[in-house]
Amino acid sequence: MKLGLVTEFDAAHSLPGYQGKCACMHGHTYQVEMVVEGEVGPDGFVMDFYELKKILSSAIEPLDHICLNDILPNPTAEMIAQWIAERLKKEMEPTSIRLCSLKLWEGKNKWVLLD
Repeated sequence: MKLGLVTEFDAAHSLPGYQGKCACMHGHTYQVEMVVEGEVGPDGFVMDFYELKKILSSAIEPLDHICLNDILPNPTAEMIAQWIAERLKKEMEPTSIRLCSLKLWEGKNKWVLLD
C-alpha cells in the first residue's frame, strides 16, 4: 500500500554559471510530496502518519530558511530533490517502508519528480 505526505519549506538560492535571472540570489517556497510503500502491519498501519511526518520534517529541516548554496554547489530543483531523497532513504532504513517517489515543487508551477 502507498502513503503520501506533503510539506513545505522556504529557502533562497542562486544558480552558478546560469545565464539568466536565476543567477541572482532569489527565494522560493518549496513543496515536497513524498510517497512511500509498505505492507499493512498487524496494527493496521503501513506507518503512522505522525511518524512519517517526523521523518520528512527531519530530512528537510536543514534546508528551511537558508541559502541552499551553502549546502549544494549547484542547487537546481533536480539536485535539491536528490539530496532530500537520499536523506529520506537514510531516515527510513530502520523501517520496512521504501520511498516510491518524491516530487519537489519550486514555487507554484514548476516541479521535478523522482520515482
